[in-house]
Amino acid sequence: MNIERLDHFVLTVACIDTTIAFYERVLAMEAIEFAGGRRALRFGDQKINLHAAASPFPERAKHPTAGSGDFCLISKTPMDDVIDHLKRMQVEIIAGPVDKSGALGPILSVYFFDPDGNLVEISNYRDL
Repeated sequence: MNIERLDHFVLTVACIDTTIAFYERVLAMEAIEFAGGRRALRFGDQKINLHAAASPFPERAKHPTAGSGDFCLISKTPMDDVIDHLKRMQVEIIAGPVDKSGALGPILSVYFFDPDGNLVEISNYRDL
């Protein structure tokens, strides 16, 4: 087996509308609807499917809980501009910028929480 890339991941959230509003406003993701009314956030060639904690889908994590996500998004936007943007959006940076290790090498990262308390990391690759 040869895994090529990540297609999507799922966030269990308290309120899908609140989550969509945050990710559209702060990260310019596109809200989409698919498969009979399910909702997701699309960015680049990937998406984040959204499941409401109060009514999870049959195919789900064993213990779906709002606020248990922790993920890293890579941006080509320079880190100083990312930080300025987050401040303008009144998003509290809880850590960073800090040096970390990404899948392809060294990254520079900032961290913040979304409305459910999921930990979002925005990073720039150092050498790519």
